[in-house]
Amino acid sequence: MSPGITLLLWSLVLFEVKHFLCDFVLQTAYLYRNKGIYGHRAGFIHAGLHALGSLPAILLFSPAPALIATILVVELLIHYHVDWLKLYIDKHFRLGINHSLYWAVFGADQLLHQLTYVGILALLAA
Repeated sequence: MSPGITLLLWSLVLFEVKHFLCDFVLQTAYLYRNKGIYGHRAGFIHAGLHALGSLPAILLFSPAPALIATILVVELLIHYHVDWLKLYIDKHFRLGINHSLYWAVFGADQLLHQLTYVGILALLAA
C-alpha cells in the first residue's frame, strides 16, 4: 500500500474514532436536549468538540494554520446545522424510536457527518 493511501486511511480512522467519542461517549443530556434549539450554546459546544477532535486527523496532512482554521470552522458550522436539522425534523414530525422515519433521519444525519469527513480528506489530499 502506498504511503499516501496509508496516511489517508489512518486519518479516516481518527475521524471515525473522534466521531464515536463526540457523538456517543461525550454527548451529555444537556448537549442533546439543547442542541436542537437554534443558537443555543449546547449545539456550539457539541460541534466545537467535533471540530477540535478533528485536529489529529487534519494534522496528519497539513500544518498550515489558515487551512486548518478554515476546515475547523466549516466543520463546526456543518456539524451544528446537520444536528440542529435532525432534531428539528424529529420534533416537527414528533418522531420517536418506533417511527421508521426517525431512523431514516438519524441515518441521514450520520451519513452527512461521514461525507463531511470525506470532503475534508479530499481537500487535504488534493
